[in-house]
Amino acid sequence: MGLIAWIIVGAIAGFLANQIMSTGQSLLMMIVLGIVGGLIGGFVAAALHLGSVDGNNLESILIATLGAVAILMLTGSRMRRGLR
Repeated sequence: MGLIAWIIVGAIAGFLANQIMSTGQSLLMMIVLGIVGGLIGGFVAAALHLGSVDGNNLESILIATLGAVAILMLTGSRMRRGLR
């Protein structure tokens, strides 16, 4: 998947994760969050044979969004505990 495709999927996934978790992140942070979520979500999905993040399609966006939500949940719980 090319760089532009990663940015597009990352932006969509980051935006959706931001809406689900109500975090109020900036556009740049949403894109980064979505890209990292795509990497994490893609790794987990591939390990479990559930799918892959391999293009601008609904499956990739869904997996990247779930990965981004997981990251937000982990970082949110750490910040609430004061473990920055």
